[in-house]
Amino acid sequence: MSSVNTPAAKRTRMSPQERRAQLIELGTEMLADRPLEQVSVEDIADQAGVSRGLLFHYFSSKQDFHLAIVREASKTMLERTAPDMTLDPYQILRDSIANYVDYVTENRETFISLLRGSATGDPDMRDVFEQTRTTMAERTIANLYKLHVEANPTTELAVRGWIAFVEEATISWLRDPRISRDELIELNVGALPAVALAPSMIASLLGTGAE
Repeated sequence: MSSVNTPAAKRTRMSPQERRAQLIELGTEMLADRPLEQVSVEDIADQAGVSRGLLFHYFSSKQDFHLAIVREASKTMLERTAPDMTLDPYQILRDSIANYVDYVTENRETFISLLRGSATGDPDMRDVFEQTRTTMAERTIANLYKLHVEANPTTELAVRGWIAFVEEATISWLRDPRISRDELIELNVGALPAVALAPSMIASLLGTGAE
């Protein structure tokens, strides 16, 4: 246990890029079990074995540090939920949603904190969230393109609405899991064709892998 409090900088010299990455990693780990506003600069500095002042050599402010943590958390989620485009459209959709549900389950406090915490009031944080949603929407539209769904403003709006549904349904489930993981996945998957596809396209999507 004593090694936790031993300054890492005395044991290992890091480049500025490595040190910055270490601080962000410690921040994302801490975010897993507490809201963003409770991620303490002092605690991070202690864990990294650096002074609080040195942390601010890499980040201009606590807000800047928190923003870097949120960007890394969003990047990790997008990596975890990246679609396997070699699958058929239905399996791509289900696989992505299953990975999404599993990721947010493993990082429950992170997910709730970012979407419902004080971070949502910050314009820079909102930009990160919107960029993440845009990437998710683009992936979904690329999958629908396999069914010859035209990427027009109506489809884009419907997909963005579906993403909002998935976020809200998943947060509600995390707080009160009255249905199973698989039931939540099927609910989220089934909501997309309901809002974004014509009846003939729904049959095409579900017919490729639902059974």
